[in-house]
Amino acid sequence: MKNLFWISIILILYTYIGYPVLVYLLSLFYEKTTKGKYLYPTVSILLAVYNEETNIENKIQTLRELDYPLGRMEILIGSDGSTDGTDEIIKKGMEKFPEIKFYKQEKRKGKPSMLNLLVEKAQNDILVFTDARQRLDKNAVSELVKYMEDPKVGAVSGALFYESEDNNSGTGIGLYWKYEKLIRKAESRMGSMLGATGAFYAVKRRLYKQMPEDLILDDIYLPMKIVEMGYRAIFDKKAKVYDKLFSTPKEEFMRKTRTLAGNFQLFYYLRGLFNPFKGKISWQFFSHKFLRLMVPFLMIAVFISNLFILNGAFYCSVFALQIIFYCFALLGAMSRQKNKLFDIAHMFCLMNAAAVVGLYRFLMRKQGAMWEKAERTI
Repeated sequence: MKNLFWISIILILYTYIGYPVLVYLLSLFYEKTTKGKYLYPTVSILLAVYNEETNIENKIQTLRELDYPLGRMEILIGSDGSTDGTDEIIKKGMEKFPEIKFYKQEKRKGKPSMLNLLVEKAQNDILVFTDARQRLDKNAVSELVKYMEDPKVGAVSGALFYESEDNNSGTGIGLYWKYEKLIRKAESRMGSMLGATGAFYAVKRRLYKQMPEDLILDDIYLPMKIVEMGYRAIFDKKAKVYDKLFSTPKEEFMRKTRTLAGNFQLFYYLRGLFNPFKGKISWQFFSHKFLRLMVPFLMIAVFISNLFILNGAFYCSVFALQIIFYCFALLGAMSRQKNKLFDIAHMFCLMNAAAVVGLYRFLMRKQGAMWEKAERTI
């Protein structure tokens, strides 16, 4: 039991502390430079939507406000069997913004199918993917594509900022997202990050691979397939996209469950990245993606093994600390008053619980490629 206890403890500490520190230090010593110029390549902005009548008008407006030459840009919006007023709003928007091209799938097939169709219709060199809910900074596209002139770069991810980040920077989800962005920046400096910000990223059209129609996470699958081909997937902190925090833990839990179910699916579709001969990208994939999803099971292993080795002050103290931590998480879930310590413990446990539910949904085939409309408006 002691071996199980210590192996689990070490792997948890490595996942959340050891790997981030290592990747940050390596990025300082082995930084890969990236060439970037504002050359304004031709871009196709792709937007797949389903029942987005509460968001699509604002999204079209934020696209109209982009500081990018209109003659170098086309916008393709695909409605995947929408049954609300989404299609009518898009058609109305086309009257004021002729750069929009509208496509409709009468029968709902899922986001990957819709994106595959839009890519077939796209005419330009760079594909920019975005979602309906998020607001783009007016310089977002020009910042995102400025690195595409570098022949070694195949994909670029924008940077997601929460509109209320200043007010929520001390909350669990706010701190988690800042922590995650630090890791992504370090991975990008060192070579390639793992995936992209789904709300806003770009790839070179010639590198695009048709996505499986049951795919859950296009924003990780597509950049990683490009990395497998020998190109870099980098992070651009100046290409800003804005979202709002999900207001309730339940909403965040459901979103995270879908994302983590998608990660388990990617272990199959990107199984070649587990090959250690792939180099540091294999190490990154194992450490950042695989071990992160194993943490809830390691936490269970630590707790159960600790129960059987309460034969000293150290092991009794560790067990007591676990009890206190889980009590803090419970208080964070029950309390209406914000408390940073309780909130961090709550969000940590919530996200790890989502990994367990995500695995169940993946194994039971309960999480498909169909996505529900966004719960927040921009």
